Formats: sequence, structure tokens, C-alpha cells
Amino acid sequence: MNTVEQHKQEKHPLDVIDDVYDYADEELSFEEIEARAGGGEWERLKWAGMYAQKQEGYFMIRTKVPGGKLTPEQAEVIGEVTDDLAVAPEEYGGEEQNELWGDAYLDITTRQDIQKHWIRVEDVPEMWDRYDEVGLTTVQGCGDSARNVLGCPAAGLDDHECFNAQPVIEAVSDFFTENREYANLPRKFKMTITGCAHDCAQSQINDVGLVPAKKEIGVSAEAGGSSDGGEYLYGFHARVGGGLSDGPRMSSELDAFIRPEDAVEFCRAVAQTFKELGDRNNRGVCRMRYLVEQMGAEKFEEAVRDRCTVDLPTGGQNLTVGYQGDHVGVHEQKQDGLNYVGFNVIAGRMGGDEFAEAARAAETYGTEDASVRLATDQNFLITHIPDENVDDLLAEPFAREYSPDPGPFSRGAVGCTGNEFCNYAIIETKKRTKRWARELDDRIDVPDDIESIRMHMSGCSASCAQPQIADIGFRGETVKLEDEDGDDIVEGMDFGLGGSLGADNEFLDWVESAVPADSVIPALEQLFEAYSEDRDEGEQFYEWCRGVDNGQLRSIMQDADAPVVRGVAHGD
Repeated sequence: MNTVEQHKQEKHPLDVIDDVYDYADEELSFEEIEARAGGGEWERLKWAGMYAQKQEGYFMIRTKVPGGKLTPEQAEVIGEVTDDLAVAPEEYGGEEQNELWGDAYLDITTRQDIQKHWIRVEDVPEMWDRYDEVGLTTVQGCGDSARNVLGCPAAGLDDHECFNAQPVIEAVSDFFTENREYANLPRKFKMTITGCAHDCAQSQINDVGLVPAKKEIGVSAEAGGSSDGGEYLYGFHARVGGGLSDGPRMSSELDAFIRPEDAVEFCRAVAQTFKELGDRNNRGVCRMRYLVEQMGAEKFEEAVRDRCTVDLPTGGQNLTVGYQGDHVGVHEQKQDGLNYVGFNVIAGRMGGDEFAEAARAAETYGTEDASVRLATDQNFLITHIPDENVDDLLAEPFAREYSPDPGPFSRGAVGCTGNEFCNYAIIETKKRTKRWARELDDRIDVPDDIESIRMHMSGCSASCAQPQIADIGFRGETVKLEDEDGDDIVEGMDFGLGGSLGADNEFLDWVESAVPADSVIPALEQLFEAYSEDRDEGEQFYEWCRGVDNGQLRSIMQDADAPVVRGVAHGD
């Protein structure tokens, strides 16, 4: 077993939750926590949703939001807790800690979670108490267990939905949360479930993806059939073994039809298969996608069926028609006279007070069914807004900052945590993503029929910002530039083009490595000038990039008045 597995054998990871109360009561320092529980405690604390920040004495804490759906009351509590407890201390700058967001902010993640920084261990019980009152949890926000279950943020609202899968999402999440039997898997276990035909929940890059399907079932009382013959039942098809980071893999389809009422058991059987057969030795290849790749989809399906206690008919008719991860803008709901509004949060970061304002606006302008929904592109929605209230909602101060009508680069910008807090990140990402997106909107004329340019920035190779599926993807590097004055070490990045999900899914090509950060915008200007001149009518940027040889793309980038290709990764 690898070291992490040894830590989990020493103490069941869920037991750390009780320990947090003791650490908080005694106000233990990081050094005292490690002295009491050993170095493995930092790993086990992830099951409480807690990551030790690089700034000793403070935690990042992740709140799970199944399907991204929050009541206004829940969203308000998250915002208020952020404003009260996730506050940068004076020794790290206080109100000046971050010049764009101040000292108390939250991050919406690509997995429909909420992350908060600067949490002290002594404040965690208060946060959990306030969460308990409204039905929120941080348990298993991290760690080798079932993570937050993804879904369509417009579940129950859009006409292109085959059926509303939010109840299934919540049932699966409830089953795995605090379930000791499935809280120690070989690695993180990511699931997505949707009834949306546009697969905005990204089934192709998750360990388990349930997508809408229908199947003709013979007459039975259970099916509600008539004596005249069978009828179509709606349920799911399953995709397994997708993921990003090193060794990215698109998921494989299984030949199985899963009834909604059987989804929990199916997901349990997949987790059981992973638990028994997954690698617990080599941490680098222990994600479930490696197991699926090793076994093959057919053998993996057999293993799941052997462990599943319900009947799994063969597959039916797939109802997914493409991929649409963007919900920004004002959209009519299928309920007459109601709308949902998607607000653009560049890189997912906003003030806790602003998020609380958005929650209160949902209560003020929405019906009693109003909600706040988190999206996988780090944006959020406010739902159930009557026609007559839309203009008033858009006049709110937070709505002007997080406009539902942004420029194309702002609309598609995604950024990971970056080296501000993350021990793995090489470069700063959040501030850079926001500044670059707005500068690119000002400097580049994107064709009028292109609403969004998906630009994703990860601070390292871990792919938290999902760069491989973006039009433009970056992953952080330190770059050595040779000049007349000697070697200069600067922040830079690998530069990728042409990724997407959907029917034409494909990971991007890493077209150029070790591009100095200051050279990226000039390089993009050259690329978009060529794109605007050469594109076919309606051709998306990622499609154009795929049609141009990588060598030609590099040549276009080199026309910029910047040292695009004059650096090498530091240490090479």
C-alpha cells in the first residue's frame, strides 16, 4: 500500500470529524495537531472537507452542493459564513490581502462546490453548526471517497431536459455521504447525473456519468404498461472511466439501462467494483479511469453487474444530443412567465457579501420556489424570476459586477485556485484569469456569432480548471528566458488549443510549451486575427484550431511582438 493508504488504515478517515471538534476546543496549532495525530492527519482531514493552506494555521474548506442547487437561505448562510469566518488575517494583508477581492471571498468550483479560505480550526464548529441549521455539509468534500455529485444547474427548468434528475442526484449523494463502507476508496470518486439532453454535467470526464435514455419495456405492473404492449420508460445510460489530469481519458459507455429508482444501487455497485479492484499501491494510477482502461469496458461492466443487486437491462435509446455547459444570460423557464438568470463570475471568485446579496435577491424577486444554482463553468444562476421582476434583479449592484451579458472571453473564463493558496500550483491564476479575460474582451474582436471563448487556466498539471476540454487551455510552468543580461525566470504556461466535450469531443493539443505569461495575449491576438480571416461561416474557434496544423498555429503565434517561443521550462 502507498503512504496514503497506510494513513487510512491507521484511523478511519471519517473519524477525523470528531477530532476536529477537539482540535477546535483546544485551539491547537498545526504543529500541535501533527504532534497529536501524526502526519497522516492532513490527509484524513480532507474527509471533513478541509485542506491545509500553504499559509500555516489556516484551512481551505469545501462545501458540497449536490447538483449545484441551493435554497436562497442556504446560499445566504454560505455568504455570511464567508464574510464572518473566511477572513484574511492582518499578518497576511487583511483587507489588502487580495487587491481584486479583498479579505473575505469564496470560490465556485468546476464541481459545483463552494470553497472558502482563511478558516481557522477553532472556527470550524461554528461553521458546521450554521450549516447544519440549513442542511449543508463539508463532509467528504475532499478525500478518497464519493465527491460532490454533479448535475445540470437548470434541472427542472429547461425545455431541452428529458426529465428532472435532481431527486436522483440527492438520493445518490445522501447514500454516500458519511457512509463508512464507501468512504475509503482507492482514490477520489466523481459522479455526475443528468436528465439534460445537453450533458452540461460533463459525463465524458467523470468516473461515473448517468445520462438520459429511454427504453421500451414489456408489459408489467411495475412499468405501468397496458395490455396493448410495452411502453417507453425514461432512465439513464452509464458512462464510466472518464477524467483529466495526467493521463486524460474520455469515458466509456456501458450497455446498460438504469431506472431512476435503481441509480443508487448502480452507483454503489460501481463504487464496490472500484473498492475491490482499484490500485492501492501506485498513487499515480489509482483513479478509476485506469482500472476501466486496464479491464476494458466490457469486463468492467461484467464486474459491476456481478456486484449489482438489481436487474440492469441492456441499453436503450440515447437521448443526449450534444454538450452545452453555459447557462449565462436571461433564459425562459418551461414554467410560464418565469425565468432563470445566469450570472458570469470570472474564475468563480466573488465576495461573501456579494453571494449573500445574490441569495437575498433570489428571495426578493423570485417566487417561493426560487433557488441559487452553481454551474460547472464557475458561474451561478438565480431561478424562478417572474417576467416583471427581471429588470429589477438585473439592476442590483452584484448583477452589474457579475453581468449576465459579458464579453466572450469573460463568459468562458475558468481558473483554478493557483499558487495563492495551493501547494501544487506553480503560477497565480485567479487574478490573472479575470484580468486577462477583460483585457482580451477589449483587445480582440471576436466574430459576432461567437458568444463564448472557453479559456481555462490551471496552475499546474492537475487540471482543476479542466484545460484539456477548453478552446484555449493553460497549465502553469516556470519559464527560463535567455537574454543579454543572463537567464530570467518568469511565470509561464503550456499553451493548448482545440478541446471540447460533446459529439465531437476531443482533448486539446498542447501546441506550445513554456510560453512566458506576458507573451500569451499577443499570441492570442495573432491567432484570432487569423481565425477571423480564415474561418468558415459558423465555425467555432476550437473547430478552426483542429483544422490547422499545429506547426502553422505555432507560426501564427510567433508573429506576435513577444518572445512566444524563446523560453524553456525551468529545470529542463
